[in-house]
Amino acid sequence: MSNTDWIDRNEYPFASHFFETPAGKLHYLDEGSGEIIVMLHGNPAWSFLYRKLIKRLSPHYRCIAPDHIGFGLSDKPTDWSYLPEEHAKNFAALVEHLGLKNITLVMGDWGGPIGMHYAVNHPQNVKRLVVTNTWAWPVDKDFHYVSFSAFMGGPIGRFLIRRFNFFVSSFMRVAFGDKRKLSSHAHQHYKDALPTAAARKGCYVFPKQIIASTPWLENIWSKVEVLKDKPTLFVWGMKDVAFREKELRRWQQALPNSSALRLDSVGHFVPEEAPEELGKAIAGFLN
Repeated sequence: MSNTDWIDRNEYPFASHFFETPAGKLHYLDEGSGEIIVMLHGNPAWSFLYRKLIKRLSPHYRCIAPDHIGFGLSDKPTDWSYLPEEHAKNFAALVEHLGLKNITLVMGDWGGPIGMHYAVNHPQNVKRLVVTNTWAWPVDKDFHYVSFSAFMGGPIGRFLIRRFNFFVSSFMRVAFGDKRKLSSHAHQHYKDALPTAAARKGCYVFPKQIIASTPWLENIWSKVEVLKDKPTLFVWGMKDVAFREKELRRWQQALPNSSALRLDSVGHFVPEEAPEELGKAIAGFLN
Protein backbone atom coordinates (compact mmCIF):
# COMPACT_ATOMS: atom_id res chain seq x y z
CA MET A 1 0.00 0.00 0.00
CA SER A 2 1.93 3.02 -1.30
CA ASN A 3 -0.22 5.90 0.01
CA THR A 4 -0.05 6.04 3.79
CA ASP A 5 -1.19 9.64 4.25
CA TRP A 6 -4.26 8.36 6.11
CA ILE A 7 -2.12 7.15 9.03
CA ASP A 8 -1.88 9.39 12.08
CA ARG A 9 1.86 9.32 12.76
CA ASN A 10 1.36 10.40 16.35
CA GLU A 11 -0.67 7.23 16.87
CA TYR A 12 1.58 5.04 14.71
CA PRO A 13 5.04 6.71 14.64
CA PHE A 14 6.93 3.68 13.36
CA ALA A 15 9.26 3.00 10.45
CA SER A 16 7.99 0.51 7.87
CA HIS A 17 9.93 -2.57 6.81
CA PHE A 18 9.05 -5.04 4.07
CA PHE A 19 9.81 -8.71 3.48
CA GLU A 20 9.28 -10.31 0.07
CA THR A 21 7.05 -13.41 0.13
CA PRO A 22 5.70 -15.51 -2.77
CA ALA A 23 2.43 -13.57 -2.36
CA GLY A 24 3.98 -10.11 -2.31
CA LYS A 25 5.52 -7.66 0.14
CA LEU A 26 4.78 -8.32 3.82
CA HIS A 27 4.96 -5.20 5.97
CA TYR A 28 6.30 -5.33 9.51
CA LEU A 29 7.42 -3.10 12.35
CA ASP A 30 10.77 -3.59 14.08
CA GLU A 31 11.17 -1.21 17.01
CA GLY A 32 13.61 -1.15 19.91
CA SER A 33 16.36 -3.57 20.86
CA GLY A 34 16.93 -6.38 23.33
CA GLU A 35 14.89 -9.47 24.02
CA ILE A 36 12.47 -10.19 21.18
CA ILE A 37 8.68 -9.84 21.36
CA VAL A 38 6.67 -10.73 18.25
CA MET A 39 3.03 -9.60 18.07
CA LEU A 40 0.58 -11.35 15.74
CA HIS A 41 -2.75 -9.80 14.82
CA GLY A 42 -5.92 -11.45 13.55
CA ASN A 43 -8.91 -10.50 11.40
CA PRO A 44 -9.58 -7.66 10.50
CA ALA A 45 -6.73 -5.96 12.37
CA TRP A 46 -3.12 -5.10 11.50
CA SER A 47 -0.01 -4.01 13.40
CA PHE A 48 -1.84 -0.77 14.33
CA LEU A 49 -3.59 -2.92 16.96
CA TYR A 50 -0.33 -3.18 18.91
CA ARG A 51 0.79 0.45 18.61
CA LYS A 52 0.33 1.28 22.34
CA LEU A 53 2.00 -1.94 23.43
CA ILE A 54 4.98 -1.24 21.16
CA LYS A 55 5.33 2.31 22.53
CA ARG A 56 5.39 0.91 26.06
CA LEU A 57 7.73 -2.04 25.49
CA SER A 58 10.14 -0.89 22.74
CA PRO A 59 12.33 1.18 25.11
CA HIS A 60 13.31 -2.13 26.75
CA TYR A 61 12.63 -4.84 24.16
CA ARG A 62 12.78 -5.43 20.43
CA CYS A 63 9.17 -5.40 19.26
CA ILE A 64 8.23 -6.92 15.91
CA ALA A 65 4.70 -6.77 14.51
CA PRO A 66 3.95 -8.02 10.98
CA ASP A 67 0.88 -7.32 8.88
CA HIS A 68 -0.32 -10.57 7.34
CA ILE A 69 -0.60 -10.46 3.56
CA GLY A 70 -3.95 -8.83 2.77
CA PHE A 71 -3.93 -6.64 5.88
CA GLY A 72 -2.51 -3.32 7.00
CA LEU A 73 0.32 -2.08 4.80
CA SER A 74 1.13 -5.47 3.27
CA ASP A 75 0.30 -6.33 -0.35
CA LYS A 76 -3.25 -7.52 -1.07
CA PRO A 77 -3.05 -9.80 -4.13
CA THR A 78 -6.36 -10.99 -5.58
CA ASP A 79 -4.90 -14.30 -6.85
CA TRP A 80 -3.53 -15.69 -3.56
CA SER A 81 -5.28 -18.31 -1.39
CA TYR A 82 -5.13 -16.43 1.98
CA LEU A 83 -5.33 -19.79 3.78
CA PRO A 84 -4.09 -19.67 7.39
CA GLU A 85 -1.42 -22.26 6.65
CA GLU A 86 0.00 -19.96 3.97
CA HIS A 87 0.06 -17.04 6.41
CA ALA A 88 1.89 -19.35 8.83
CA LYS A 89 4.51 -20.14 6.15
CA ASN A 90 5.04 -16.41 5.60
CA PHE A 91 5.49 -15.86 9.33
CA ALA A 92 8.01 -18.69 9.68
CA ALA A 93 9.94 -17.30 6.71
CA LEU A 94 10.00 -13.83 8.28
CA VAL A 95 11.35 -15.21 11.57
CA GLU A 96 14.09 -17.04 9.69
CA HIS A 97 14.86 -14.01 7.51
CA LEU A 98 15.30 -11.79 10.58
CA GLY A 99 17.23 -14.46 12.49
CA LEU A 100 14.99 -14.14 15.53
CA LYS A 101 15.87 -16.26 18.57
CA ASN A 102 14.20 -16.96 21.93
CA ILE A 103 10.97 -15.24 20.95
CA THR A 104 8.12 -14.17 23.19
CA LEU A 105 4.99 -14.56 21.06
CA VAL A 106 1.98 -12.29 21.63
CA MET A 107 -1.07 -13.72 19.85
CA GLY A 108 -4.75 -12.91 19.43
CA ASP A 109 -7.56 -14.03 17.13
CA TRP A 110 -6.06 -15.66 13.97
CA GLY A 111 -2.64 -14.69 15.30
CA GLY A 112 -3.18 -17.58 17.74
CA PRO A 113 -3.23 -20.46 15.27
CA ILE A 114 -0.61 -18.79 13.07
CA GLY A 115 1.71 -18.22 16.03
CA MET A 116 1.01 -21.62 17.56
CA HIS A 117 1.84 -23.33 14.26
CA TYR A 118 5.27 -21.76 14.51
CA ALA A 119 5.61 -22.52 18.22
CA VAL A 120 4.77 -26.23 18.08
CA ASN A 121 7.12 -26.73 15.13
CA HIS A 122 9.98 -24.62 16.58
CA PRO A 123 9.57 -24.97 20.36
CA GLN A 124 13.30 -24.50 20.91
CA ASN A 125 13.00 -20.95 19.52
CA VAL A 126 9.99 -19.85 21.59
CA LYS A 127 10.78 -18.63 25.10
CA ARG A 128 7.33 -17.52 26.30
CA LEU A 129 3.74 -17.15 25.14
CA VAL A 130 1.30 -14.30 25.71
CA VAL A 131 -2.22 -15.27 24.65
CA THR A 132 -5.19 -12.94 24.28
CA ASN A 133 -8.60 -14.10 23.06
CA THR A 134 -7.95 -16.84 20.50
CA TRP A 135 -7.87 -20.60 19.88
CA ALA A 136 -5.69 -23.16 18.08
CA TRP A 137 -7.70 -26.42 17.93
CA PRO A 138 -10.56 -27.85 15.82
CA VAL A 139 -13.97 -26.30 16.52
CA ASP A 140 -15.97 -28.14 13.87
CA LYS A 141 -18.15 -29.79 16.55
CA ASP A 142 -19.00 -26.50 18.31
CA PHE A 143 -22.17 -24.83 16.97
CA HIS A 144 -20.92 -21.46 18.25
CA TYR A 145 -18.15 -21.55 15.63
CA VAL A 146 -19.87 -23.64 12.96
CA SER A 147 -22.76 -21.16 12.69
CA PHE A 148 -20.51 -18.09 12.63
CA SER A 149 -18.21 -19.64 10.02
CA ALA A 150 -21.12 -20.74 7.85
CA PHE A 151 -22.68 -17.28 7.80
CA MET A 152 -19.64 -14.97 7.68
CA GLY A 153 -17.69 -17.38 5.46
CA GLY A 154 -20.66 -18.01 3.17
CA PRO A 155 -22.02 -15.99 0.22
CA ILE A 156 -23.85 -13.41 2.37
CA GLY A 157 -20.91 -12.81 4.69
CA ARG A 158 -18.47 -12.53 1.80
CA PHE A 159 -20.77 -10.06 0.04
CA LEU A 160 -21.11 -7.91 3.18
CA ILE A 161 -17.36 -7.87 3.73
CA ARG A 162 -16.48 -7.14 0.11
CA ARG A 163 -19.17 -4.55 -0.50
CA PHE A 164 -19.46 -2.82 2.89
CA ASN A 165 -16.24 -3.72 4.78
CA PHE A 166 -18.67 -5.32 7.24
CA PHE A 167 -16.10 -7.09 9.41
CA VAL A 168 -14.44 -3.78 10.23
CA SER A 169 -17.40 -1.41 10.14
CA SER A 170 -19.87 -3.56 12.13
CA PHE A 171 -18.43 -6.74 13.65
CA MET A 172 -15.38 -5.02 15.11
CA ARG A 173 -17.53 -2.63 17.14
CA VAL A 174 -19.85 -5.46 18.26
CA ALA A 175 -16.81 -7.39 19.54
CA PHE A 176 -15.78 -4.63 21.97
CA GLY A 177 -16.82 -5.11 25.57
CA ASP A 178 -17.27 -1.36 25.94
CA LYS A 179 -18.05 0.19 22.55
CA ARG A 180 -16.71 3.56 23.75
CA LYS A 181 -13.20 2.07 23.81
CA LEU A 182 -13.17 2.03 19.99
CA SER A 183 -12.71 5.69 19.10
CA SER A 184 -13.85 6.82 15.68
CA HIS A 185 -10.27 7.92 14.99
CA ALA A 186 -8.81 4.47 15.71
CA HIS A 187 -11.72 2.74 13.94
CA GLN A 188 -10.97 4.74 10.79
CA HIS A 189 -7.44 3.29 10.70
CA TYR A 190 -8.89 -0.22 10.49
CA LYS A 191 -11.36 0.87 7.78
CA ASP A 192 -8.72 2.68 5.72
CA ALA A 193 -6.42 -0.36 5.77
CA LEU A 194 -9.04 -2.24 3.70
CA PRO A 195 -10.24 0.53 1.39
CA THR A 196 -11.72 -1.38 -1.56
CA ALA A 197 -13.66 -4.57 -2.28
CA ALA A 198 -10.59 -6.00 -4.03
CA ALA A 199 -8.46 -5.38 -0.94
CA ARG A 200 -10.72 -7.41 1.37
CA LYS A 201 -10.15 -10.96 0.21
CA GLY A 202 -8.01 -11.82 3.24
CA CYS A 203 -10.75 -10.53 5.50
CA TYR A 204 -13.48 -12.69 3.94
CA VAL A 205 -11.40 -15.89 3.55
CA PHE A 206 -10.64 -16.19 7.28
CA PRO A 207 -14.22 -16.78 8.56
CA LYS A 208 -14.77 -19.83 6.36
CA GLN A 209 -11.40 -21.23 7.44
CA ILE A 210 -12.50 -21.44 11.10
CA ILE A 211 -14.07 -24.76 10.01
CA ALA A 212 -12.46 -25.42 6.62
CA SER A 213 -8.96 -25.45 8.19
CA THR A 214 -9.90 -28.16 10.71
CA PRO A 215 -7.17 -30.60 9.56
CA TRP A 216 -4.53 -27.87 9.89
CA LEU A 217 -5.82 -26.96 13.38
CA GLU A 218 -5.82 -30.65 14.35
CA ASN A 219 -2.17 -30.85 13.36
CA ILE A 220 -1.27 -27.85 15.52
CA TRP A 221 -3.14 -29.07 18.59
CA SER A 222 -1.76 -32.61 18.28
CA LYS A 223 1.70 -31.14 19.04
CA VAL A 224 0.75 -28.70 21.81
CA GLU A 225 2.34 -30.98 24.44
CA VAL A 226 5.78 -29.68 23.38
CA LEU A 227 4.84 -26.27 24.84
CA LYS A 228 3.40 -27.42 28.18
CA ASP A 229 6.39 -26.13 30.17
CA LYS A 230 6.65 -22.76 28.41
CA PRO A 231 5.90 -19.78 30.67
CA THR A 232 2.55 -18.47 29.45
CA LEU A 233 0.47 -15.40 30.25
CA PHE A 234 -3.22 -15.26 29.37
CA VAL A 235 -4.82 -11.82 29.21
CA TRP A 236 -8.47 -12.52 28.49
CA GLY A 237 -11.36 -10.23 27.66
CA MET A 238 -14.29 -11.78 29.50
CA LYS A 239 -16.93 -9.96 27.42
CA ASP A 240 -15.70 -11.39 24.12
CA VAL A 241 -18.52 -12.65 21.87
CA ALA A 242 -16.09 -15.04 20.13
CA PHE A 243 -13.71 -16.62 22.66
CA ARG A 244 -15.16 -17.31 26.07
CA GLU A 245 -14.17 -18.62 29.52
CA LYS A 246 -14.55 -22.10 28.01
CA GLU A 247 -11.70 -21.46 25.56
CA LEU A 248 -9.50 -19.93 28.26
CA ARG A 249 -9.91 -23.06 30.39
CA ARG A 250 -8.88 -25.26 27.49
CA TRP A 251 -5.75 -23.19 26.99
CA GLN A 252 -4.92 -23.43 30.69
CA GLN A 253 -5.28 -27.21 30.69
CA ALA A 254 -2.88 -27.49 27.74
CA LEU A 255 -0.37 -24.90 29.04
CA PRO A 256 -0.32 -25.33 32.83
CA ASN A 257 2.85 -23.27 33.43
CA SER A 258 0.69 -20.17 33.15
CA SER A 259 -1.05 -17.29 34.85
CA ALA A 260 -4.22 -15.52 33.75
CA LEU A 261 -5.46 -11.96 33.97
CA ARG A 262 -9.21 -11.80 33.38
CA LEU A 263 -10.52 -8.41 32.25
CA ASP A 264 -14.21 -8.31 33.10
CA SER A 265 -15.26 -5.33 30.97
CA VAL A 266 -13.09 -6.12 27.92
CA GLY A 267 -14.13 -7.89 24.72
CA HIS A 268 -12.22 -9.37 21.80
CA PHE A 269 -9.57 -6.79 20.88
CA VAL A 270 -7.58 -6.70 24.11
CA PRO A 271 -4.64 -4.54 22.85
CA GLU A 272 -7.09 -1.89 21.63
CA GLU A 273 -9.51 -2.07 24.57
CA ALA A 274 -7.10 -2.47 27.49
CA PRO A 275 -3.60 -1.40 26.39
CA GLU A 276 -2.56 -0.23 29.85
CA GLU A 277 -3.62 -3.44 31.58
CA LEU A 278 -2.07 -5.58 28.85
CA GLY A 279 1.17 -3.62 28.80
CA LYS A 280 1.54 -3.73 32.57
CA ALA A 281 0.81 -7.47 32.66
CA ILE A 282 3.31 -8.26 29.92
CA ALA A 283 6.02 -6.06 31.47
CA GLY A 284 5.58 -7.87 34.78
CA PHE A 285 5.56 -11.25 33.06
CA LEU A 286 8.79 -10.51 31.16
CA ASN A 287 10.52 -9.32 34.32
